[in-house]
Amino acid sequence: MKMIRAIVRPEKSESIAEKLADAGIISMTKMHVFGRGKTKGLQIGDIRYDEFPKVMLLIVVSDETVEKAVDVIIESGKTGNIGDGKIFISSVDAAYTVRTGESGL
Repeated sequence: MKMIRAIVRPEKSESIAEKLADAGIISMTKMHVFGRGKTKGLQIGDIRYDEFPKVMLLIVVSDETVEKAVDVIIESGKTGNIGDGKIFISSVDAAYTVRTGESGL
């Protein structure tokens, strides 16, 4: 299993979620976050914007589904501008359902 953490533009989060569901990836957690990337913020006149609103999608998928999910996120979230986001993938050792205690996805 893999955990995908996708940090994306807020205005793209709904379309990404819909496209993931269309691709059969239904379960995910969505969090509103603030952050900055390589640009370290933005200066407009005397005002410095250090952090920007983003949405972080947390998705756990099987190893076989990772590339499909990443492709959907990139295709649905890309505007071609700085600040489109970042995707991080890490291993998940185990997952349990709280209600039943069952393990696995």
